Amino acid sequence: MASSKDYLEFILEQLSGLSDITYRAMMGEYIIYCQGRIIGGIYDDRFLVKNTPSARRLMPDVPLELPYEGAKEMLLVEDVDNREFLTELIESMLDELPLPKKKRK
Repeated sequence: MASSKDYLEFILEQLSGLSDITYRAMMGEYIIYCQGRIIGGIYDDRFLVKNTPSARRLMPDVPLELPYEGAKEMLLVEDVDNREFLTELIESMLDELPLPKKKRK
Protein backbone atom coordinates (compact mmCIF):
# COMPACT_ATOMS: atom_id res chain seq x y z
CA MET A 1 0.00 0.00 0.00
CA ALA A 2 1.41 3.38 -0.99
CA SER A 3 1.42 6.35 1.37
CA SER A 4 -0.78 9.34 0.64
CA LYS A 5 0.58 12.70 -0.43
CA ASP A 6 -1.75 14.26 2.17
CA TYR A 7 -0.03 12.38 5.02
CA LEU A 8 3.39 13.39 3.67
CA GLU A 9 2.31 17.04 3.57
CA PHE A 10 0.99 16.79 7.13
CA ILE A 11 4.30 15.39 8.42
CA LEU A 12 6.30 17.99 6.48
CA GLU A 13 4.16 20.74 8.02
CA GLN A 14 4.76 19.27 11.49
CA LEU A 15 8.52 19.34 10.79
CA SER A 16 8.50 22.85 9.31
CA GLY A 17 10.28 24.30 12.36
CA LEU A 18 13.43 22.39 11.42
CA SER A 19 15.91 23.63 8.84
CA ASP A 20 16.47 21.88 5.54
CA ILE A 21 13.77 19.19 5.58
CA THR A 22 13.48 17.44 2.22
CA TYR A 23 11.99 14.22 0.90
CA ARG A 24 12.27 11.82 -1.99
CA ALA A 25 9.51 9.64 -3.37
CA MET A 26 10.53 6.00 -3.54
CA MET A 27 8.19 3.26 -4.81
CA GLY A 28 5.04 4.85 -3.40
CA GLU A 29 6.66 5.78 -0.11
CA TYR A 30 8.74 8.79 1.01
CA ILE A 31 12.25 9.06 2.46
CA ILE A 32 12.60 12.07 4.81
CA TYR A 33 15.89 13.98 5.11
CA CYS A 34 17.06 16.66 7.53
CA GLN A 35 20.21 18.56 6.59
CA GLY A 36 20.95 15.88 4.00
CA ARG A 37 20.75 13.00 6.49
CA ILE A 38 18.11 10.30 6.25
CA ILE A 39 16.02 10.48 9.42
CA GLY A 40 13.27 8.09 8.41
CA GLY A 41 10.30 8.04 6.13
CA ILE A 42 6.61 7.66 5.48
CA TYR A 43 5.64 4.02 4.96
CA ASP A 44 2.00 2.92 4.65
CA ASP A 45 0.97 6.29 6.13
CA ARG A 46 3.16 5.74 9.21
CA PHE A 47 6.02 8.06 10.18
CA LEU A 48 9.00 5.85 11.03
CA VAL A 49 12.42 7.10 12.15
CA LYS A 50 15.79 5.40 12.41
CA ASN A 51 16.43 3.51 15.63
CA THR A 52 19.08 5.75 17.21
CA PRO A 53 19.98 5.89 20.92
CA SER A 54 18.46 9.37 21.33
CA ALA A 55 15.24 8.40 19.53
CA ARG A 56 14.96 5.31 21.72
CA ARG A 57 15.52 7.47 24.82
CA LEU A 58 12.73 9.87 23.82
CA MET A 59 10.36 7.05 22.81
CA PRO A 60 11.28 4.09 25.03
CA ASP A 61 7.98 2.24 24.66
CA VAL A 62 7.22 2.58 20.95
CA PRO A 63 7.31 -0.52 18.80
CA LEU A 64 9.92 -1.34 16.21
CA GLU A 65 8.28 -1.84 12.83
CA LEU A 66 9.38 -2.87 9.38
CA PRO A 67 8.93 -0.14 6.79
CA TYR A 68 8.90 -2.85 4.08
CA GLU A 69 9.97 -6.45 3.65
CA GLY A 70 13.73 -6.90 4.05
CA ALA A 71 14.40 -3.48 5.63
CA LYS A 72 15.85 -2.70 9.05
CA GLU A 73 13.31 -2.12 11.79
CA MET A 74 12.48 1.49 12.57
CA LEU A 75 10.72 3.31 15.40
CA LEU A 76 7.06 4.21 14.92
CA VAL A 77 6.44 7.86 15.83
CA GLU A 78 3.05 7.85 17.49
CA ASP A 79 2.91 11.49 18.68
CA VAL A 80 2.91 13.12 15.23
CA ASP A 81 0.54 15.88 16.39
CA ASN A 82 3.12 17.30 18.81
CA ARG A 83 5.40 19.65 16.82
CA GLU A 84 7.65 20.45 19.78
CA PHE A 85 8.27 16.75 20.40
CA LEU A 86 9.00 16.08 16.71
CA THR A 87 11.48 18.96 16.61
CA GLU A 88 13.24 17.69 19.74
CA LEU A 89 13.28 14.14 18.36
CA ILE A 90 14.82 15.02 15.01
CA GLU A 91 17.33 17.50 16.47
CA SER A 92 18.50 14.90 18.98
CA MET A 93 18.97 12.30 16.24
CA LEU A 94 21.02 14.40 13.82
CA ASP A 95 24.47 13.91 15.37
CA GLU A 96 23.91 10.15 15.44
CA LEU A 97 23.11 9.88 11.73
CA PRO A 98 25.76 9.68 9.01
CA LEU A 99 26.35 12.50 6.57
CA PRO A 100 25.44 11.70 2.99
CA LYS A 101 28.18 10.01 0.96
CA LYS A 102 29.90 12.12 -1.66
CA LYS A 103 28.94 11.15 -5.20
CA ARG A 104 31.75 10.26 -7.58
CA LYS A 105 32.04 12.25 -10.75
